[in-house]
Formats: sequence, structure tokens, C-alpha cells
Amino acid sequence: MNDLALLLTPEGRALLDEVRDTDPAEELAVATRLRRAHPAGLVSAALGQARLRQRAAAKFGAEDARRMYFTPNGVEQSTRAAVAAYRAERMRELGVASVADLCCGIGGDAIALARAGIRVLAVDRDPAAVAAARANADALGLADLIEVREADVTDVDTTGWDAVFADPARRGGRGRVFDPQAYSPPLSWAVAAARTASRAAALKVAPGIPHEAVPADAEAEWVSDGGDVKEAVLWFGTEPGAVRATLLPGPRTLLSRRLPDPPVRPVGRYLYEPDGAVVRAHLVAEVADLVGGGLLDATIAYVTADDLRPTPYATAYEITDHLPFNVKRLKALLRQREVGTLTVKKRGSAVEPEELRRKVRPQGPNAATVFLTRVAGAPTVLVGHPVQP
Repeated sequence: MNDLALLLTPEGRALLDEVRDTDPAEELAVATRLRRAHPAGLVSAALGQARLRQRAAAKFGAEDARRMYFTPNGVEQSTRAAVAAYRAERMRELGVASVADLCCGIGGDAIALARAGIRVLAVDRDPAAVAAARANADALGLADLIEVREADVTDVDTTGWDAVFADPARRGGRGRVFDPQAYSPPLSWAVAAARTASRAAALKVAPGIPHEAVPADAEAEWVSDGGDVKEAVLWFGTEPGAVRATLLPGPRTLLSRRLPDPPVRPVGRYLYEPDGAVVRAHLVAEVADLVGGGLLDATIAYVTADDLRPTPYATAYEITDHLPFNVKRLKALLRQREVGTLTVKKRGSAVEPEELRRKVRPQGPNAATVFLTRVAGAPTVLVGHPVQP
């Protein structure tokens, strides 16, 4: 927080502009030079903030990141801007005009909500995060829509706000916390707070949340961005009991139809790898139905089919070879096919991709994808290549 106060001075802002594009390998030389004209503490703060902004560009985009202020935890734990914008748009479509953003961190979600035209009360108990959230609202011209408050969220009265958004901390002193009741504050408190909202509520939770931990009156949504699963959200005031997987960019949303598990069938010409959000949402059966396929194995989320039916919810691969797991046979096959660029994917196999790559030593001008998996319980290797959409 003290570092941020220094950086918000005219001298600090000017120094941030000067060090904005500093290569980390050149930091020592840059710091030595700048300390001749600026206090050492300010130089360290500026270089540290520049480093955080460079890391944050992947989440917030370069244009916003170079104007925002970050804490180390804020960079790691903030919602990716595209995901926050999608959620804010859902809030807007639900008729939400004001949101109490609890556990707001550096304000990433508050920014997205304000940009959707929604008034925000952003609350956090961490003084450094609160200072950054306030500075970010000002830096992005959103201070009129975002009120930032330092407080324990459990003491905040959300009456008068249309919606509640809560993002409980899921990290403790020993790393990630997997038990929803060990969140800070616990998920049970967040659910109770969500149920008091007059119009809607959204609780950000870990993608690995057990389905049995989802309240019956909540909608559960798993969100991926660019193929990477980012979060799960419990929605209140929408469709109780609904389960969906949403893929960004898009958005494209696959809703559960409560289909039974697909049958296990022989390997077909095509393999479909469902998006991670689809897998987390337990919607592999919906993908199998879309492509007219079945499972390679009852316990593995790979779908196989004889026909190509492109879908945004899974990546399709054409399978050229199917053999029992055997490193020597695979190595000979790849050598015969002159495969030098090898992508290794696995589900249901104990073999690590890098270990396999070292053993087969791919060489040649061609590319292939190898799947280490099981087919009807038997360890199997499938070789193929992605089908261009």
C-alpha cells in the first residue's frame, strides 16, 4: 500500500511511464541508473509494478494493464478480463443495475461490471487490494460507478443492491484450498449472502467444485477461455438446477439435458476431445449426442465416432492408427511416418508426455498427435491429427 502511494505521486507516475517496457534482465542496470535521480524505494516500487503490469497484460490486455495497479496476489487471483466481461453482460441482461462485489481484490470484476453500466460497491478487507481497486477505478475513468470500501465482507449490508457477486479466497497459507467450506469466507456464508439478493447473485468458485456441493437452488456454470478452464460460477435467480458449460470467446453455451452416459464403442475414424469446461460440467454425454458418438472407455472423457460433425464444444481429430500401448511399436510407427513434431495428450494413462517424447525421439518433417488412453479398459495408443474447423 505504501508502494502504491508513492507511485500515485506525479514523480511516481512519470517513473512508471519511464520503466514501463523494462526487460527483467535489465532491471539491475536500470535501477542503478534511476537511483541517481530518484529515491531507492520509489525506483523499486516502479520496477516491481512494471513487472506486475507485464504479467497482467495476458489477463487484462496491454492497454488496460499499463494503466492499472496490481498486487502480486491480485495478478494471480483476478478474473481474466474476458470472463469478467461475459459475467457482467449476463448481469446486465438479467436487469441488474447495481452489484455488491464482495472480496473484490484489485477490482477486476468491478471494472467489468462498471463498463457494462452497472453501479458497484467493491469491498475487500485487504488494504493493499482496496488501494489498488480504488486507483484502478480512477485510472480507467470508472470512479463514478465504483465505490470501494475496506471492510470485512461478512459485516457488509447488501440491502439496496440488486445483485451480489462474491469471490471468496481459495488460497491459504499452504496453497490452494479445495474444500468449499475452507474458502475465506466459507461457501456456506457466500450462498446465504447470495440468497438475500433481490434480483440475482453469482459466486465464483473453483472449477473442481464437487457437483454435490452445488446448492439445489443454484445454476452451475463452468467457463473456459481459449480452451482453458477458468472458473465455475454458482448463479442464483436464474435457472435453479441448470448446468451449463460456456466457452469464450463467443460466448457459446452448452446446457445439460440430463442425458444418460454414452455407450462404450470401438474406435471410430474420429476422436473428439471435449473442452475442459464441458468435462467439468459433466456434459460429455451432450457432446457425444451432438457428434453421434460413444466413449472409448466408460471412465474417460474421449468421444469417438465414424463421422465428422464439427462442434465448438470439442476438438476433432482424425485417427490414423490404433495400437496397444507399446513404446517400441509406437517409436517404429512414428519413424515410418517421419514424425518430428509430436503432440502428446493423455487421459487415463500414467505415462507422462515428456517421458514418452524422450523415449520415441521424434524426427522428421511431419506432425502427429498421440493419445495415451484406455479403450474398453485396455492401455492404448491412438495416433492422428486435428481436423481443421
